[in-house]
Amino acid sequence: MLRIFVTLCVVLGVTPMLANETLRIGLQTTGTFAWQLDVIRRHGLAAKAGLDLKISEYASPDAGKLALNSGSVDLAVVDWLWAARTRALGAKLLFYPYSSAVGSIMVRGDSPLRTLGDLKGKVLAVAGGPLDKSWLIVQAAAIRQGVNLKREATVAYGAPPLIFQKLLQGEAEAGLNFWNFCARLEAQGYRRLLDVRDAQASFGLSEPVAMVGYAFSEEFAERHRNTIDRFIAAAQAANDILLRSDEEWDALRPLMRAEDDWTFKAYRDRTREGIPRRPVAAEEADARALFKALASIGGPELVGPSQVLDSGLYYQPTPSGE
Repeated sequence: MLRIFVTLCVVLGVTPMLANETLRIGLQTTGTFAWQLDVIRRHGLAAKAGLDLKISEYASPDAGKLALNSGSVDLAVVDWLWAARTRALGAKLLFYPYSSAVGSIMVRGDSPLRTLGDLKGKVLAVAGGPLDKSWLIVQAAAIRQGVNLKREATVAYGAPPLIFQKLLQGEAEAGLNFWNFCARLEAQGYRRLLDVRDAQASFGLSEPVAMVGYAFSEEFAERHRNTIDRFIAAAQAANDILLRSDEEWDALRPLMRAEDDWTFKAYRDRTREGIPRRPVAAEEADARALFKALASIGGPELVGPSQVLDSGLYYQPTPSGE
């Protein structure tokens, strides 16, 4: 219908104006998605795409997932494994890559802990809940080394800021947190015991998989495909700005809350590294290999009832011109 409308406008010599469509977005306030949305806002990218973005803020990833499941938001940034597992359980979610930046298990600089096996009997604080993508991958990597962290360590879950504070205050010997919180810890003398990217590499992937992405229901995409495509195009335009402009990062700095220049540059560089630049099909191929490895190691407890990644999980935008 949109293609017919645009064609008619061209024939009549009229510039087509896209009607503003509302897209309800769930936003975790401590996540980097807020930075991308700020670029979209300041550069008027949503307005140019004919979109009216309505943002609902949440303190934790789990709250955003609940909002997505309940239908109170149309789109949220979520874990890849959560989306895959949820789809396998019957909720028809679609996923589009957002970032491959992932976190690490952090310990104090002088900590005697060096390996996953050293975490036995220790308190491990985990950000994002029991189904967080990094936690599931770390569990699988540990199982390959004969370590069951879920049983052999004392696991404490919480929102990323809480996990950050638990480690700083000595309430946990180690903390698995999102990459931006890990950068803040490194600036304060903490070190990485295990990077989740290294855990991924142990499964033989050609490139790190985008472990977080935009998720939305299949039903919404069927009724509002053009809305989703417009948003993805606006997000990619924002990414292009973030990749090429250091000045853009200076504008974002107040929102980033970087305590010092080292942390600020780490935020900027890790965000840029995590921006997906390969075709969705290539992304899906590595994701399928990772999912198979996780399923073979952890079984349904890790990945849900399906041992194979659902072929319908990844969303493919409509090619330009169609």
